[in-house]
Amino acid sequence: MSTTSTRMTGAQALIKALEMEQVDTIFGLPGGCILPAYDPLLESTIRHVLVRHEQGAGHMAEGYAHVTGRPGVAMVTSGPAATNLVTPLMDAYMDSIPMVGITGQVGTSAIGSDAFQECDTVGITRSCTKHNELVMTADDLPLAVRQAFHLATTGRPGPVLLDIPKDVLQNEMTWHWPTDDEVTDSLPGYRPTMKGHPLMIKEAARVILAAKRPVLYVGGGMLKARAAEILRELAELTGINVVTTLMARGVFPDDHDLCLGMPGMHGTIAATTAMQRADLLIALGARFDDRITGRLDGFAPEAKIIHVDIDPAEQGKVRRPDVSIVGDCRLVTEELVQAIRDLTASGVAQADIAEWKSRISGWQEIFPLTYDDAAPGAALKPQYCLEELRAASTDDTILVSGVGQHQMWASLHWKFNKPYSWVNSGGLGTMGFSIPAAIGAKAGRPDATVWAVDGDGCFQMTAQELVTATVERIPIKVALLNNSYLGMVRQWQEMFYDERYSEVYLSTDTPDYVKWAESMGCVGIRVESPEEVGPAIEKANSINDRSVVVEFRTDADEKVFPMVPAGVSNDEVLVHPSQEQYRAQLG
Repeated sequence: MSTTSTRMTGAQALIKALEMEQVDTIFGLPGGCILPAYDPLLESTIRHVLVRHEQGAGHMAEGYAHVTGRPGVAMVTSGPAATNLVTPLMDAYMDSIPMVGITGQVGTSAIGSDAFQECDTVGITRSCTKHNELVMTADDLPLAVRQAFHLATTGRPGPVLLDIPKDVLQNEMTWHWPTDDEVTDSLPGYRPTMKGHPLMIKEAARVILAAKRPVLYVGGGMLKARAAEILRELAELTGINVVTTLMARGVFPDDHDLCLGMPGMHGTIAATTAMQRADLLIALGARFDDRITGRLDGFAPEAKIIHVDIDPAEQGKVRRPDVSIVGDCRLVTEELVQAIRDLTASGVAQADIAEWKSRISGWQEIFPLTYDDAAPGAALKPQYCLEELRAASTDDTILVSGVGQHQMWASLHWKFNKPYSWVNSGGLGTMGFSIPAAIGAKAGRPDATVWAVDGDGCFQMTAQELVTATVERIPIKVALLNNSYLGMVRQWQEMFYDERYSEVYLSTDTPDYVKWAESMGCVGIRVESPEEVGPAIEKANSINDRSVVVEFRTDADEKVFPMVPAGVSNDEVLVHPSQEQYRAQLG
């Protein structure tokens, strides 16, 4: 362990440790117990973004991590501030986002006394973090920070929380910085498996070459592993079609001939049906989420499963694999490509999959994504607005979504051709995610254009963070699809509750989103007709010194199709009404 005789407070050690971990941005909000840590920030190299709500700090840290690959950092005080951070911690945990949360805590002598703004932060966050720790001495801070960043970024990424009592931040310590070996030795039970088992790699290669109806089922783990290039090599080497889950959009280009798009509850017909009819699913960094599988006993009934994941707990959790490979998705895919090349070089031929690919092409042709054109004078179709926005955007544009109908339309109708251009809340489905996550993404990638697509329900939950964007000079652009309803809830009530609309209507004219945007220092634009869509987007794209909110008045009756109702097999997918006559061709 390297040491010096430098004496400093725990707060100074915390900030210095963050600098040593190459942290350039912290999203946070000060308060009593974390206040000592805010003083040394004044002399640090770290930018602090002052949020308007602690939940916003966590989602900004997530957005930053999504687009940079580096852990996002959120720092808040104790009690209610810490509990406000729980939602983004859980969101990051479910979506495997590297994040470090730092919370203040009451002094060590007051812990357990129900002191002002005390809560059991470690207990509350135990189930929504990869690791958490109550740091009880100033001397422990450097190692705790090193452990936090190591755990957040290695193996399966995830959030780590450090809870630090106020007196630990105030007490003095002698500065020291642990070595890599000391960090590893301090975590004896943590040894992620990186390379796949050679025998399992060879077996997977044999199974792939023998399959007549294979599908590459690609999840967000491939993005976390920085595996986009080797995924493309595997797909093109074998000619196997690729489906990309909601969390994997962009890891394989949508404009590639082998791409089928997103599968599952609201996935494309070709992607979902190909998985259902496959004889082999090659699952790479995917977790067989219920939104993908539908009713589990009806999911891909004839398919063998090759499952590659760095987390051994995912193996067999939902679907028992025929070939289980624990390891880093990029390294395992590289090994798999080499094993396939070795087998073919030795004379093992790949099965003929031409007929299978022809069937898939037929489904793509018969069941494209579609929607009805808006009648003259009627409200805008949200899909049209998104398509026009995509047409005016480059592949480098980062799109961040909230949760609900607009999230599904964005994933379906936006063409993602580059990795790390899509940011959303997949596992937890957190309404209000979009605005703060977009600010975090813009802070991490200031060179990029960042559009947040949101619904009026989501927008009202965290729109105050647009003040943060204005004051901190982190301009984003917002496409607000306002249909005056909680859209996805309304769709379910219409389809499955006999049109009994219970507590789902928000308001047609309240709030005035243009005035609201302007009050937060943004440019506000309202769009009510198809003719206004293009010019409004062009104007928004031309403004780069302020955030812009474009309110699109959209059709409340519009639904997301395709759709697999909850609790049924993917074979019972609901297609757009105009395609119902072709259902028999899905057999």
